Amino acid sequence: MKPDNLILYGITEGKWLEDSKRYEKVEQALKGGVTILQMREKNLDEETFIGEAIKVKKICEKYGVPLIINDNVNVALRSGADGVHLGQKDMGVKEARAILGGDKIIGASARSVELAVKAMNDGADYLGTGAAFGTNTKMDAITISHETIKEICSSVNIPVVAIGGITKDNIPQLAGRGIAGVATVSAIFGADDIESECKILREISERTVKA
Repeated sequence: MKPDNLILYGITEGKWLEDSKRYEKVEQALKGGVTILQMREKNLDEETFIGEAIKVKKICEKYGVPLIINDNVNVALRSGADGVHLGQKDMGVKEARAILGGDKIIGASARSVELAVKAMNDGADYLGTGAAFGTNTKMDAITISHETIKEICSSVNIPVVAIGGITKDNIPQLAGRGIAGVATVSAIFGADDIESECKILREISERTVKA
């Protein structure tokens, strides 16, 4: 997994994409500079999720952006997505790797050094850690210190993306922590002009990663 793929990690969330412009919004995000896209769809049945993922995958291919499925290994496999992201309550990384094979991307959530090292050793390609800031998108998210984020980044040799309450205003606070990028839902898909906002977010994220 190339760290550059994680600079601006966009996450789709059903409530932000419930209108008829769903695919248009996804394309605007990709045009604006999203480097990897995750589909998080908690309220869709599996068959509908697969159908949606197949359509979004075609858009991602147009821009050379990997598509990651949140939680559901079967959806990732059947839709032809590039990989899956697993939370602590989901299938284990080892089991997912056995199903998906070596070519698929597997990300894992880790909010401690111990969990980060375990996920890496189990075969994860990248980690997501947070919440970096307070967030209204995921109600059960608990913030972690930026020092912990730094410790996680320095404890593994795979890239780490920060998630949780990310906005263009607070991304610079993560400078020097060792992250490969930032992940966000609302800062992208809640914007009035998604393409323009993504250009700004990507520029800020690139500066922060290099700082």
